[in-house]
Amino acid sequence: MVPSPRVHGTVYQLNRKPESAHEHGLPKAPVTAASITPAGLSGDFNRYRHEEKHDDPAMALMIIPLETIEQLDREGWPVRPGDLGENITSRGLPYDAFAPGARFRIGGARVEISKPCTPCDNLFLLPYVGPARGPEFLKVMLGRRGWYARVLEPGPVRTGDPIEREPPDSR
Repeated sequence: MVPSPRVHGTVYQLNRKPESAHEHGLPKAPVTAASITPAGLSGDFNRYRHEEKHDDPAMALMIIPLETIEQLDREGWPVRPGDLGENITSRGLPYDAFAPGARFRIGGARVEISKPCTPCDNLFLLPYVGPARGPEFLKVMLGRRGWYARVLEPGPVRTGDPIEREPPDSR
């Protein structure tokens, strides 16, 4: 039996935004290192996840590939890492490598992809979107907003750390 090829990439950028009264979490600012905890990336606060989803552990982290962001930029949307609210911007992994049930080692942590993130009208807050272009941007983002993940094992993570998909039989 031939082993399946390893699917791996790297952490291009870590993004977080601390809690701020009545603000939404877009965009998130880059940091070079953090801890991935059962609640998500240390120092990050997501008002929607907290107030509407009651800190659902299946939504602890949000991940999006840099390649998706670059494609959006080529399409005329000047999206930058952190703009979409993701905690981890990956590099070198295709969007479809992240699917529900897929498990990844990210730095010193392990996570499991739980579900796709659906576009919401908080994206209207981005300066290049706004209310006038918001509905168009939501359509553009369908199937490309990123992935939510639950934390299986907490651990440290740094920019440049490997992201490696675990084989399905590693559960």
